[in-house]
Amino acid sequence: MNINDKKNSKDFEFLFNAVLKLESVEECYSFFEDLCTMQELISISQRLRVAKLLTEKKIYNDIVKDTGASTATISRVNRTLNYGNGGYMLAFDRMEPEDKSES
Repeated sequence: MNINDKKNSKDFEFLFNAVLKLESVEECYSFFEDLCTMQELISISQRLRVAKLLTEKKIYNDIVKDTGASTATISRVNRTLNYGNGGYMLAFDRMEPEDKSES
C-alpha cells in the first residue's frame, strides 16, 4: 500500500480530525509530545522551517546554517514545494496574517 492509499484511511482521518480540534499552541505541545518522539518533532518542525526559508528564496548553505538540516532534507523539501500537493503553501498562506500581526 502506498502513501496515497494510506492517506485516505480511517486512521489518518482520525488523526487529522484530532489535530483540528486542538485550540492552542499549548494543546499542540501536549498532544504532539504524547504522539511523537522528540526526534520526530524536531524533524517535522525542521522540515517546516526549511520549507519557509526556501519560499523566502534562501540558499541551501544559509538554510543548513540556520536549521542544521542536511542538504538531502532541504532538497527533499524543495521537491515537495515544487511538485507536492501544496500543503506547505496552504499552511504558510493561512499563517501569513498572524506573522504580520506579530511583527
